[in-house]
Amino acid sequence: MAAGCVLWRRSPRGGGLEIALVHRPRYDDWSHPKGKLKRGEDALRGAVREVAEETGMGCAPGEALPTLHYLAKGRPKQVRYWAAEALDHDEAFVPNSEVDRLVWLPPDAARRRLSYDHDRTLVDALLHTPRPS
Repeated sequence: MAAGCVLWRRSPRGGGLEIALVHRPRYDDWSHPKGKLKRGEDALRGAVREVAEETGMGCAPGEALPTLHYLAKGRPKQVRYWAAEALDHDEAFVPNSEVDRLVWLPPDAARRRLSYDHDRTLVDALLHTPRPS
């Protein structure tokens, strides 16, 4: 099982909603921060850990978002997600072995940049949570 977050903030220019997307060079794709859980790790704790590892940012998790089920390399995968507000988004992103780029985009641009249709559904789910809209 895996877990992740749809990481969001208010834009420093105008206050509109922005969503963080990460680029994974291993797969050459754009997605939300996520990763495999450690043995015995709570899914929410793992999601927050993955955000920190992939983006270098802390976050405040909020509403649970839909759990995604899809095939990865022919095997079923389940990923639990939460909406999460970035706490220290002014910190400079440092590329690492898993993620080489991070972008903040408005929801429509994030939908277009995401590599997978199932990740796009999470943008819509985020927009229907009480806080980010």
